[in-house]
Amino acid sequence: MIIPDCVCVCVQALRMAMELDVFVGNTTIMDEEVYQLWLDGYTVTDAVSMRVRSGILEQWGACQAVLESDTTDHYRTFQMAERLLHCPSKLANQLLFQIPPQRQAMLIERYYAFDPAFVRELLGKKLSKGTKKDLDDVSTKTGVTLKSCRRQFDNFKRVFKVVEEMKGPLVENIKQHFLLSDRLARDYGAIVFFANIRFETGKKKLQYLNFEDFAFCAGQLIQNWTVGAVDSMVEDMDVDLDKEFLQDLKELKILITDKDMLDQHKRSGVRGHSETRAHGCVDLCVCLCKSVSCVRDSVPV
Repeated sequence: MIIPDCVCVCVQALRMAMELDVFVGNTTIMDEEVYQLWLDGYTVTDAVSMRVRSGILEQWGACQAVLESDTTDHYRTFQMAERLLHCPSKLANQLLFQIPPQRQAMLIERYYAFDPAFVRELLGKKLSKGTKKDLDDVSTKTGVTLKSCRRQFDNFKRVFKVVEEMKGPLVENIKQHFLLSDRLARDYGAIVFFANIRFETGKKKLQYLNFEDFAFCAGQLIQNWTVGAVDSMVEDMDVDLDKEFLQDLKELKILITDKDMLDQHKRSGVRGHSETRAHGCVDLCVCLCKSVSCVRDSVPV
């Protein structure tokens, strides 16, 4: 007896069949762990391997084929949503993805988060195509994947271009336009500030300072020594250093050449800080003192 081809196909399909629970809803499902793997620049294959090692197959009783399909689907969703994350305000007003507000905030905050080791390498450099070409070396040095390096660099450049000509406080502008938390908006304010004034953070004598140290210094510079700190009515409040302050720095050159006087200045700076600043204020004061030697080069003699 000749068995029709269609019957053979049906039998083969039944042998390959699997039992799956399926449901339909209008809320977009986004796994936070898979989202972090995507942000970290891992491929679908690498992400599946890492999820397998985490024991997720045993936890849910699924096979690897289902896990691969799930990971691929998540990656596709993240790639479609990425264009909205470039302008976070659009995420709340679009109809393609039904995402609860709390989940939207998580997506935005994580997308604009950055690796401290990576930003330390770029801090103070021009956010140009030339700098972006060197990201391969930065990736190798920091251990951050190249794809993640490029995402973080593009985020820095995007924020810089949006806020550099905006009126009003720098950090507040970043917070309002990109819907970031206070802490992350402050950190981006420091990145924009140093990128604008080309602060030489790569000098050997400043290598021991981490990004948090420089972020604190940026806050002090913005609050006390920028044009906005002098005149609240200027258009560009927090990016440019006050010209009179830069001129006054010429009179402080003696602090750089006289070690005893520099040490005395450091001690005075420490006494001027609140006791709640803890022991870290010593290093921060050293950074502020050494910043004089970095900034003085930009002052015309």
